[in-house]
Amino acid sequence: MPKDLSKIAKQKRIKYFLISFVDLFGVLRSKLVPARAIKDMQRDGAGFAGFATWLDMTPADSDMFAIPDPDSLIQLPWKKEVGWLASDLWMDGRPVQASPRVILKKQIAALSKKNLTMKSGVECEYFLLNQEGTKIADDRDVQSKPCYDQSALMRQYDLIKEICDSMIALGWGPYQNDHEDANGQFEMNWDYTECLRTADRHVFFKFMVKSIAEKKGLRATFMPKPFEKLTGNGCHAHVSMWSNDQNIFFDPSDKLGLSKIAYNFLGGIMHSAQSLSPMFNPTINSYRRLDAQTTFSGATWSPGRISYSGNNRTHMIRVPDKGRFELRLMDGSVNPYLLQAAIIASGLNGINGKKDPGKPLFVNMYTDGHNYPNIKKLPNTLFEALDCMAEDKDIKDALGHEVIESYIKLKRQECDDFIANNEFEKDSPITEWEKINTLDC
Repeated sequence: MPKDLSKIAKQKRIKYFLISFVDLFGVLRSKLVPARAIKDMQRDGAGFAGFATWLDMTPADSDMFAIPDPDSLIQLPWKKEVGWLASDLWMDGRPVQASPRVILKKQIAALSKKNLTMKSGVECEYFLLNQEGTKIADDRDVQSKPCYDQSALMRQYDLIKEICDSMIALGWGPYQNDHEDANGQFEMNWDYTECLRTADRHVFFKFMVKSIAEKKGLRATFMPKPFEKLTGNGCHAHVSMWSNDQNIFFDPSDKLGLSKIAYNFLGGIMHSAQSLSPMFNPTINSYRRLDAQTTFSGATWSPGRISYSGNNRTHMIRVPDKGRFELRLMDGSVNPYLLQAAIIASGLNGINGKKDPGKPLFVNMYTDGHNYPNIKKLPNTLFEALDCMAEDKDIKDALGHEVIESYIKLKRQECDDFIANNEFEKDSPITEWEKINTLDC
């Protein structure tokens, strides 16, 4: 029996529920529902007009209904009378295939047929800015190498403590908070878990960070590259695959500690990295972060080529420990559900096709990458990345042809909106259009 949200509301003194979903562009959409109505909403869902969001629909389409998942319930730590719920979209009695959470659940079901479960964790980087979003909030945060700066970290102690305390109360298992490589940039890490739960928590984490920052008179942004000369916001994912409580990516006899199936999984990701860039790096601004010019700190910490290595952060894929890998391609604007879904889809293609990732490279890709001309480069722009996606039949088959076509269509509309008044050059200043459209991604 599913949890009874009406009873939970009385037990936890919840007065309102946010019934939420994420559209294809990663925008969090919600309706605020009083507790008195949650019983009907749990059964029937909250109604939305799909055309009013970033879903490929028309005003003539039927209402779509967000059916809340009671297992996803999170009581807002900073506003306990409100409960947040992740939802799956339905229309005309069927799941909406372009609903990102539905897309992920479809990939999870494909894994389940092989008796597999993907567990993952994400590293979400963000900047703390003034309310206008025009500059870093801390005027004293000016070191050329500010990473792990204790003083700058502690000047934001009250805000970071409130976020971390909230994660502790929610049972997420947070274990470290740090000042990242750019001035004004921070990262907070919590325990890995089953990938759907990680995606739900990822969605809520971004909402929580922005909300608590706003409460403190600041603005938090996950924008990939808000400042030309500073390191951008990545969103690295740590991935392992499990079967019957056993990590099947683990092989103690291998040099990197990875099994054959893990290498095939990596091979699938590397094979489709170019065509998945529009999902992993979904904004115009994203491509200022990838293969960017050297920053004030001395390194961008973002990949430029499709390669993997051991514990080496200059590669797209790093193997920091036995039995898992870190995919460093994604940035802060990534859709949390599509992040996980695309990893599974490409990884499964790798397993099914026994794709070979080649041998790992134990070099500094930032200084020596040009010595390996056979290693493919990542797309240089969103326009180029969308062309790669349009040509990838494997990804269309895995994620759904209609879903991919809709995604490409909407993203190309966004590109058209950008180029109507702008020209994209990586070396040119960040445009006002990028700030308006990406600062609150």
